[in-house]
Amino acid sequence: MTQVDTHSRTISYLRVSVTDRCNLRCVYCMPPEGIPWRPHTDILRYEEIAEIVRAAAELGITKVRLTGGEPLVRPGVAELVKMIAAMPGIDDLSMTTNGVALKRHAHALAQAGLHRVNISLDTLRPSRYESITRLGHLEKVFEGMHAAQEAGLSPIKINTVVIRGLNDDEVVDFARQTVDLEWNVRFIEVMPIGQCGVVDEGWRDEVVTAQEIRDQIERVLGPLEPAKVITGGGPARYYRLPDAKGTIGFITPVSEHFCTSCNRLRLTADGQLRPCLLSDQEIDLRTPLRLGADRAQIRALILEGIRGKPDRHHLSDCAPSSKRVMSEIGG
Repeated sequence: MTQVDTHSRTISYLRVSVTDRCNLRCVYCMPPEGIPWRPHTDILRYEEIAEIVRAAAELGITKVRLTGGEPLVRPGVAELVKMIAAMPGIDDLSMTTNGVALKRHAHALAQAGLHRVNISLDTLRPSRYESITRLGHLEKVFEGMHAAQEAGLSPIKINTVVIRGLNDDEVVDFARQTVDLEWNVRFIEVMPIGQCGVVDEGWRDEVVTAQEIRDQIERVLGPLEPAKVITGGGPARYYRLPDAKGTIGFITPVSEHFCTSCNRLRLTADGQLRPCLLSDQEIDLRTPLRLGADRAQIRALILEGIRGKPDRHHLSDCAPSSKRVMSEIGG
C-alpha cells in the first residue's frame, strides 16, 4: 500500500547505498586523504539489503536506485541487482556510478535486471577530470558509457555538479553534447554535505544556480524549450535545445528546493534509514534486523521514517548537515 507522509507526499523511492567505499576522491564529496571506511561487519550484507527493500516494497516503494560510495567497487553487486529485480512491486531499478568500472560490469548488470544508469561526470577535459576526482581517468568513463548503451542500460543520465571556479566554464560544452548525442545531462547545484574541500565554509560562494547555468547556455546556443520528462521521476526539470537528440535538466536543491514533492528515503551502507539527505536524522535498521526482527517490524521502522520525514531542508537558514560526507550517504 502506498504511503503518504505527514506533509501529504507519496513516498515511492528508495536510494540504497551498497558501500561507503569509492575508487575516486572527488573534491566536493570526500577529503583528499579519504575517510575511514566502515568496518565490513557494519556494512549490510546483500541479503539484509534485500530484506529491507522487500519490506519497503510492501509499503509502496516502486523505485530503487543503488548508489555508493561507488557501487561497482563492491564485489558481486549484480547479485543484489538480481535479487531486487525479482521483487514484486519494484518497477524501476537503476544505479548511480562514476562509470570508471562500468565497462566490465554493464552486461552483467543488464542481464541481472538493472534498467539504467546515471553517470557522475563533472568535466569533459581529461586533465581537469584527474584534478576533480584526484584518481580518475576520463577515457574509462566514456568506455563505460559506451558499454552501458550497448547493454541497453538506457536512457543514460549524466549528473554534473557545477561549482563556481572549478567547472562552471564547461556548462555550454556539456549542453552542446546533447545536440547530436542522446545525452541526458542534469546540472546539479552543489550542496554542502560534510566538510569537503571546495564546499567548506563559504560554500554559498561556490553555488552556481540553475538560472545562471541556463542563462549561459541560452546566450551561446539559443533558447531552451521544455522537454518531456524522461524515465525516473526525480526532481530534475528537463529542457531541450531545438532539434537536439538529448535533454538538459536542472536540479536545484539550493536556489529552488523541491522538498514539497520529495518522494524518497535513503538507506546508508551501514543500515541507517535517512528520511532526508540534508538532515542527520537516522533510524537504525541494521541492529533490529540482526537481532531477528521480522519483516513486519522492519516495515514499522520504515513507517517511522516516513512519518518523521521533515517538511524541507534548511540550507537557507542554518548550517548544513555534517555528520556524514556525501560518499557515506549515496546522494
